[in-house]
Amino acid sequence: MSVIQRIRDKGAWIIFGIIALALIAFILQDGVRRGGSTFSNTSTIGKVNGEKIERGDFQDKLAALEAQYGQQGAQRDQLIGSLWNQEVERLVLENEYKKLGLQVSSKELTDILFNENSPLRQQFTDPKTGVFMVDNAKQALAQLKKSKNAEQIKAVNNQLIVPAIAQSLRNKYQNILMQAAYVPKWFIEKQMADNNAIASVSYVYVPYASVSDSALKVSDEEISAYVSKHSKQYSKTDETRNISFVTFSGAPVAADSANALNLVLGLKNDFAAATDMEAFLNREKSELPYYNSYFSKAKMQQVNKDSLTRMAVGSVYGPYVDGSNFVLAKMIGTKQWPDSAKVRHILVGTMDPRSGQMIREDSTAKKLIDSIENAIKGGASFDAMVAKYSDDQGSKDKGGVYDYFEQGKMMLPFNDFAFDKSIGSKGVVKTDFGYHYMEVLGQKNPTPVYKIAYLAKPIIASNETLESARTAAAQFAVSGKDAKKFNATALSSHVPVLSANDIKENDFSVMGIGQNRQLVRWVYDHSAGDVSDPLEMGDNYIVAMVSAVNKAGLMSAAEARPTVESIVRNEKKAKQIIETKFKGNTLEAYASSTGTAVLRADSLAFSAPFIAGVGAEPKVVGAAFNKALAGKASAPIEGSTGVFAVKVESNGAKPGTGDVASVKQGLLQTAKMSSYRGLEALKKAANIKDYRAKFF
Repeated sequence: MSVIQRIRDKGAWIIFGIIALALIAFILQDGVRRGGSTFSNTSTIGKVNGEKIERGDFQDKLAALEAQYGQQGAQRDQLIGSLWNQEVERLVLENEYKKLGLQVSSKELTDILFNENSPLRQQFTDPKTGVFMVDNAKQALAQLKKSKNAEQIKAVNNQLIVPAIAQSLRNKYQNILMQAAYVPKWFIEKQMADNNAIASVSYVYVPYASVSDSALKVSDEEISAYVSKHSKQYSKTDETRNISFVTFSGAPVAADSANALNLVLGLKNDFAAATDMEAFLNREKSELPYYNSYFSKAKMQQVNKDSLTRMAVGSVYGPYVDGSNFVLAKMIGTKQWPDSAKVRHILVGTMDPRSGQMIREDSTAKKLIDSIENAIKGGASFDAMVAKYSDDQGSKDKGGVYDYFEQGKMMLPFNDFAFDKSIGSKGVVKTDFGYHYMEVLGQKNPTPVYKIAYLAKPIIASNETLESARTAAAQFAVSGKDAKKFNATALSSHVPVLSANDIKENDFSVMGIGQNRQLVRWVYDHSAGDVSDPLEMGDNYIVAMVSAVNKAGLMSAAEARPTVESIVRNEKKAKQIIETKFKGNTLEAYASSTGTAVLRADSLAFSAPFIAGVGAEPKVVGAAFNKALAGKASAPIEGSTGVFAVKVESNGAKPGTGDVASVKQGLLQTAKMSSYRGLEALKKAANIKDYRAKFF
């Protein structure tokens, strides 16, 4: 927390005994009850059960997420979607909290902020002892309250207080749901009976595959009738749209590849002669950075590694193609290194690896590590020095030991000391985290290792290549300005037409195309049959046409056909098979009329409705436990894979009654786990209005 860190660094503590209770009341009054953001405006991004999500507050929270996760490569559209879901969940749950009267008292919040799992722990941990400095944290919050700095108070409120309250309330609510789980005695008894039930049947089976798909057409009316009959399964809450599109590639062509090859060849002599390899590769902007250490052949990721490891020191191999680059490789050196090493160390930190914040000045750290080294040389206990001084919490409680680890797992200076020095070697090395006093405790399995430099230049499309793709896309867009012309132009141009379906208004990516909010906006700004101007997609250009607008509600026949057509066709096949093939009222008669044999299935389990060699058939297995069918043939049954007729040979229970306690515990655990699906049910039942598309 940078705000708290700045306050702590100033060190101007005013009142030691003031705790954060007063601050909490201040923040809850001046922050939470006023709705948070000082930048809120009347623009509404969405509503949940009538409660607004304001643009200003949403933008503030989005900015905080970008600052937190942007460096980790998170895309802005991903953060927008994540934040939207977070805000919807917050409002849905807050409504439930109010109904139940759930609250977090000031005392509870104080406990949350200052217990061992405090969100302040990282900023207020003594780097020497690892102890959470509770009093310092309380002082910092008290001073913040006295400062009346609105922006800093708002930051603490948004980043600490509100999340702490929200998490506590959510835990309480979840615990209520879990504790409400109950399994009645009759259900346990039924579950045990189901688990133990087994049956054997004789049956006749005619698979649907015996009737050609082409023999039975499925109309849109039949699809719509099935959808209406199963309306809950085929209803949508959101409108979606489909597009057809054609792509014109701007990927590098042969001439572009030749240009990249010539560029690499022109640098080959300089690469071979270079003495400061890191400086040379940085100057030439190599696509592969220089790794100034050694790797075994097993750890190398490059193509042609068999050839690379046979190079003499100083020789150059290539150019060769690796991915989208032309590459030259130069052997810098070879050695024998172990494949794993064990060390112990004491870290005097200069930077916290988690927060990136400075722990102490470099000069101070160097003096301390030198003192530690001298003390150990003078007979001081290594373990005692680790316990007293090491800032590495990952190894401190193990005497500073890192057990056998592979090459390349640690930062370079640390790695090279562990693998290059002999067992028993001691010394100081410096990394980005600070100064380490190290001792090599063990090494295993010596193996050849190699230091290789790579000069890589990308094969990229030239302006001429890109312009050619752009021109082709523009010509297509002019010729195919409506649905009929679009398809005709694609046919005459021999350009394949691709499709992307179920695009939602707030999507940021399109299946088969990738991240492109611009395209999604265009799709929702136009109507069915409209054709786009060329849209740039990385190295490619596409021309898109809105092929369908699928309104919310019941799926149309066109939407449902991909999933429903086979189901309806099988229903028609079942009717035809029953009417034309199943004659008589015994299995033998059915077998004769269908041209099949009477088959046998033993040990069918009620709890696992599978038939060996056939697959999942719940209707058929269910019939196996119908005592009315004992010794006589059933009517034809429309199964999942074909039509069946069965005769029950036996049904009953496996020996033994099972463990009542374990069955009960399993059912209870399932009931408790199902409580985690409660949030989705609440969201589904909520009245949610999503206006994000107007702003992003």
